[in-house]
Amino acid sequence: MLGKRCRFRQQLSFCRVSFWRRIGVVPRRLTSRPLPGIRGFFILIFRKSKRSQRGIRMGKFYLTTPIYYPSDNLHIGHAYTTVVADALARYHRQIGDEVWFLTGTDEHGQKIQRRAEAAGVTPQAYVDGIVANIKQLWQLFQISNDDFIRTTEERHERAVQQIFDRLYQQGDIYKSEYQGWYCTPCEAFWLERQLQDGKCPDCGREVELVKEESYFFRMSKYADRLIRHIEEHPEFIQPVSRKNEMVNNFLKPGLEDLCVSRTTFSWGIPITFDPKHVIYVWLDALSNYITALGYPEETELFRKFWPAELHLVGKEIVRFHTIYWPIILMALGLPLPKQVFGHGWLVLEGGKMSKSKGNVIDPAVLIAKYGLDPIRYYLLREIPFGSDGSYTEEALILRTNQDLANDLGNLLHRSLSMIEKFNGGVIPTPGAYQELDQQVIDQARQSIREMSEAMAKLEVNNALIAIFKLVSRANKYIDEAAPWALAKQPDGRERLHTVLYTMAETLRLSAVLLVPFLVETPGKIWNQLGVDGIPAEQDYQSASQWGGLQPGTVTRKGNPIFPRIEDEKKEASKPETPKEEKTVTATPPQPEQPGIEQITIEDFARIDLRVAKVLEAERVEKSDKLLRLKVKVLGAERQIVAGIAQHYQPEQLVGKEIVVVANLKPAKLRGLLSEGMLLAASNEDGKLALVRPEAEIGAGAKVR
Repeated sequence: MLGKRCRFRQQLSFCRVSFWRRIGVVPRRLTSRPLPGIRGFFILIFRKSKRSQRGIRMGKFYLTTPIYYPSDNLHIGHAYTTVVADALARYHRQIGDEVWFLTGTDEHGQKIQRRAEAAGVTPQAYVDGIVANIKQLWQLFQISNDDFIRTTEERHERAVQQIFDRLYQQGDIYKSEYQGWYCTPCEAFWLERQLQDGKCPDCGREVELVKEESYFFRMSKYADRLIRHIEEHPEFIQPVSRKNEMVNNFLKPGLEDLCVSRTTFSWGIPITFDPKHVIYVWLDALSNYITALGYPEETELFRKFWPAELHLVGKEIVRFHTIYWPIILMALGLPLPKQVFGHGWLVLEGGKMSKSKGNVIDPAVLIAKYGLDPIRYYLLREIPFGSDGSYTEEALILRTNQDLANDLGNLLHRSLSMIEKFNGGVIPTPGAYQELDQQVIDQARQSIREMSEAMAKLEVNNALIAIFKLVSRANKYIDEAAPWALAKQPDGRERLHTVLYTMAETLRLSAVLLVPFLVETPGKIWNQLGVDGIPAEQDYQSASQWGGLQPGTVTRKGNPIFPRIEDEKKEASKPETPKEEKTVTATPPQPEQPGIEQITIEDFARIDLRVAKVLEAERVEKSDKLLRLKVKVLGAERQIVAGIAQHYQPEQLVGKEIVVVANLKPAKLRGLLSEGMLLAASNEDGKLALVRPEAEIGAGAKVR
C-alpha cells in the first residue's frame, strides 16, 4: 500500500511538472524549489498578466564577454567587445528581459608569472594593478555589467578545484606525460604538424618544446556528441564561417586529449590531491561562466540564469569556447550555452592590434579627447558585427561629424530653435496628420521593427542604421514641410503645430531607441525636449509608441549636443596670421549664377570627398558603359560601379588615385553593389576625364 501511495505521488508530481513546463514556468532543468499548487497557479497567471499589460517580456538573458588577460592594460579592441556586449545587455533590459551581464579577468598562467618576475613583484600584486585599471576603464565606458569575476578570487578557485576533483573521480581526467610545443602568449599547446614554419599557427610567435608530467582531460570521449549537438543546433556557433572552421579543422580530424595541469610554473590553482600541479588555464578560465553564478552550489543565480544565452568572444578564442568548454559542460552534466558568437578584430592599417606588437590605441585617451558617446557610437556603428573592422581616428571624426553632429545634433538644435521661435518654446498640440507626416510616423515604426530584427541577429551596426533612417527622414521632413513658410501663412497655424510636434516627437522616439547604444545622449535629448525622467527607465512598449510627447511641455533648448570636431591636421597646417596683421574684409554679395542652385557651406560639408586607390578594374558583363572598380579608401576596400567604360580601359585605372564621394548611400547597378561615386568632368562634346590629384597623396586623403 505504501509503495502504491509513493508511486501515485511520483506520478502526480510528474504530471504537475509536465503541466508547468507546458505553460513555460518550469525550465528544462528542474530546480530544487517546490512547484506551485493551484493557488500559486493563479498568482503566477496574475503576475504574468500584469507584466504583459506593462509591455514586459517574460524572459532571461545571460550574457558574457571573454575574461580578459591582464598582462597589460587593455586597448580599443577589448573595448569593442565589451561595448557591444553592453549594448546587447542594455537592449534586453529595455525590452523587459531579466539580464545578467558578466565580464572579468583571467589572471593565472606562465606569462603573468614571467611578467611579474621581470617587474620584481608578486604575480598577485602585478595583476591587481592592471585589474584596477580595467575596472576603471569599464567605468569610463559606463559598462553595465552585473558581476566582475577574477580567477584569483576564492569563490572561483574553490569551485575550479571541486570541478577538477569531480572530473578526476569520474575518470574524465588522468595523469600522463606531455611532450609538445607550447606558445606562452596564447597559452596553447601544439603538435608538430600544427605548427606553421615552426611557429604558433595562431599568433606566429616562437614556441618552446615542453616535456612534463601532466593531467589530461578525455576530450575524445565527447567529440561525437559535440558534433551531433552542433549539427542539431545550427545557431550554436556563429557566424557560420566559424562553425565550419571548428567542425572541419578540429572536430572531424579527431580531437587530442587536453592537457589540464602544469608543473613548470606555480602561478595557478593547485590540484587538491596533487599540489605540485596547478590547473592549466582553459579549465580554470572557462569555468568562470558558471563559478560566477555560484556553481557547483545550486544557487538561485545559477538556477535562474544557466545556461547562458550568449558567450561573446573574439574569433581567436572560438575554438576554446566551442570545443573545450562544451565538452567540459557535457562531462559535468550541464546544459550547453545557447550560442557562442566569435566576432572579428578591430585592426589598424598595420594589422591586428596586439599588446605585444605595441600597436594599440588607448580607449581612455579617446574618451578624454572626443567624449564617451562618440567612441561608443563609432565602435558600434562602423564595424559590421562578425567581420574585421578597420580603426582610424579620421574615420572616427568623420562618423561623429556626419551622423552625430550633422544629422542627430543638428536635428535637435534646429527643431528646438523653431519651436522656440514659432511657439514660444512650448510643444504644440498637433492637428490632423497629412501624408507627409504619416511618412515620418511610418518610418518610425519601420525603424523600431528593423532595429528589433537586427538586435535579434546581433547585427548591432544595422540596428543603428535603422535608427538613423528615422533621423535622416526627420531632417528631410523639415525641409519638405518648411515650418518657416507655414509661420508666415495666416491660416497655417494648425499645420505649423502638427509639423513642430512631429519634429519633436521624432526626437523623443530616437532617444528611446538609442538607449542601448549611447549612454549620455538620450538623456540630453529628453532634457532639451523638456521631458522629465530617464529614457532608460521607461516602459519600452509604451515609450516606443508614437505620440508619447505631451503637448504643453516646455522645452529647454541648450547648446548643440555634438559640436563638430575640427580636423587637427587641417588647423595645424593653416599659417597663423600675426595678431597685428589680422584684418576683417567685408565680402560683397555675389550675384546668383543663372541656372545654378546655390547651397550653403553646411550643405557642402555633408559631402565627404576622398582620394581612393584603384586596386582592381573590370568590365561589367553585358554592359558597354559600366566598369566595376575595387578601391581602397579610409583603410577599407569598397566596390564602385561607374559608367566610364567608353572612356577608360580597365588596365588604365589599376594603381591610380581617383576622387570619390565616400559617404554616398550604397546602391545597386545591374545587380552589383556600388559603395560610392567617382568624380569626373565632361564637356558638351561628350569627352570625360576623371578628377584626380595632381600628385600621389595616399588613399583616404580628404578633398577640401
